[in-house]
Amino acid sequence: MLEKIITSYDYINNGLADTVALASMAEEEEDAEMEQQAEDELRTIAIAAEKLETEALFNGEADGNNCFLEINAGAGGTESHDWASIMMRMYLRFGERLGLKTEIINITSGEEAGIKSCCIKFKGDMGYGWLKTESGVHRLVRISPFNAAGKRMTSFASCWVYPEIDDNIDITIEDKDLRIDTYRASGAGGQHVNTTDSAVRITHIPTNIVVQCQNDRSQHRNKAEAMQMLKARLFELELRKKNEEVEKQNAAKTDNGWGHQIRSYVLQPYQMVKDLRTNYETSNTADVLDGDLEKFVSASLAQNASKSEK
Repeated sequence: MLEKIITSYDYINNGLADTVALASMAEEEEDAEMEQQAEDELRTIAIAAEKLETEALFNGEADGNNCFLEINAGAGGTESHDWASIMMRMYLRFGERLGLKTEIINITSGEEAGIKSCCIKFKGDMGYGWLKTESGVHRLVRISPFNAAGKRMTSFASCWVYPEIDDNIDITIEDKDLRIDTYRASGAGGQHVNTTDSAVRITHIPTNIVVQCQNDRSQHRNKAEAMQMLKARLFELELRKKNEEVEKQNAAKTDNGWGHQIRSYVLQPYQMVKDLRTNYETSNTADVLDGDLEKFVSASLAQNASKSEK
């Protein structure tokens, strides 16, 4: 981790010096092509600097870990199912922007369009750190593509992020506390998906936590992945318990936990995405829905860091 930070800092520091020199040379020689090259390089360096600044705010025990992100459509049928699928694409693109590998672990399609739920695994440096503040309810306001009258509709979908557990964290799960069911996977996947009970659902009886995996043809591998998800969920539960006292002592803190609205995406009658915890907003809705979430994450992490210091 420290080596990565030093490498990023050296890239920014040295790159800035080289680009300033290039810009000065372009100005002296009145070379428009060289000026454009310098501008492009400065934009790239600025993005790297913003990313490093955000990563400096990561201080959680599991921030460096891979993570799982679950999306569940709210009430509203097809409208919410479509919104959940838009969110899934947004987070897949966000992971791509960060250089994280993504894998869809489980997905349940809607009857007419979109998805009812999905689980995405993000693999790479600081996966949980980048995504942990996204947990909560996301609200969409738009002209419905499914309403013949063209009415404006509001849809909700929930997002929940929890870290993958590494070997340094011991989570003990008793066999007697588990109920394991197998079933046939749904959705696209060929004949095998439709004829083999390869999908696995595990219920942790004491907490009533349910996880499921259907992304592999092997029932054994699906079970192993589901167990990793269960360990991650139990660890996240313990993290929340540890933070309960801090949350109680800070009554002014905006609740950003599971089941609480954190962000509004308004596409009609105007264009705006606003985070209700930090009040950070942008009118560039297209880029946000295409995965440009870094500034929202940075604002939320900075707010949390500021409140922790008080």
